[in-house]
Amino acid sequence: MNRPIGVIDSGVGGLTVAKEIMRQLPKETILYVGDTKRCPYGSRPEQEVLDYTWQMVNFLLNKNIKMLVIACNTATAFALEDIQTKVSIPVVGVVHPGARSAIKVTENEKIGVIGTKGTIKSKVYEQALHSINNAVEIYSHACEPFVPLVEQNCLEGEHAQSIVEEQLARFENTALDTLILGCTHYPLLQPLIQEAMGERVAIISSGDETAREVSTVLFHSELMQTDDVHPAHCFFTTGSQEIFSQIANRWFGTALDNIIEIRLD
Repeated sequence: MNRPIGVIDSGVGGLTVAKEIMRQLPKETILYVGDTKRCPYGSRPEQEVLDYTWQMVNFLLNKNIKMLVIACNTATAFALEDIQTKVSIPVVGVVHPGARSAIKVTENEKIGVIGTKGTIKSKVYEQALHSINNAVEIYSHACEPFVPLVEQNCLEGEHAQSIVEEQLARFENTALDTLILGCTHYPLLQPLIQEAMGERVAIISSGDETAREVSTVLFHSELMQTDDVHPAHCFFTTGSQEIFSQIANRWFGTALDNIIEIRLD
C-alpha cells in the first residue's frame, strides 16, 4: 500500500527508530515529526504529554498515514493506549520491543533501564519486563541531562563524557549485564554510554526491535508497500531546521532532503 508510515518523537531521538525502519523496510516512506521546540517531554505532566502527542498524531493523520510509530518512550508510556483505542490504523510504541530484546540478551536476569523522569516514574519498563519474566531484577535511573545534550548536538567530548559517567555511576555496585536505553535520544550517546558501562554490559536500543515489529504488523495487516517505488521521506520539526538538520545528517551519515519547520497547536 503506497501510503506513508508516521513516526513521532519529542525531538530528534526518534530518528534512531526512523533510520532502522528505513533500513529494514527500504520501500516504505517515512513521515517524521519531531517536537523539538517543546522537548523534552520527560519532565512534563502526563496530560501535557498526551496533548502534545495528539497534536503530532493529528498532523500525520491529515497526511493519510497507514501506520503510526510512537518513537518516544515518555509518549509511549502516557499516550499509547489512548491513541490505539481512538485511531483506525495500527499504532506501535517502543517500550515492549525494547523489553523483549533485553530479555533475550540478559544472561543473569539483571537489567538496567535509563530514561527520562516521566518514563522512569511511570514504571512502564518494569511492567513490560515483568510481563515477560517476573524473575528479572531491574535497576532504573532517570538521566535527565542526556536529552538536552543530544538536542544541543553535544554527542562527544569531555563535557558529554563527564555527564554520562556521572549519571551512570550509580550502576557501579550492581551486577547488571544489560542496559536498556529507555529514551530514543540516548542511542546518539551510545558510544559514551558503552564506554562508561564497560564491554560486559549489553546496550539495548529499541530501534531494531521496533522496526521488526513494524514490519510484522504491516505484513499481517496487508499494508506492506510492494511496488518498486523510491520513497519520498519527509521530516518535520517544530524547532530549528538548522539544528535538526545538523543532528539528522550526522546520524544518517548523509544530507537529508525535505526537512520542514512546522507549528503545532
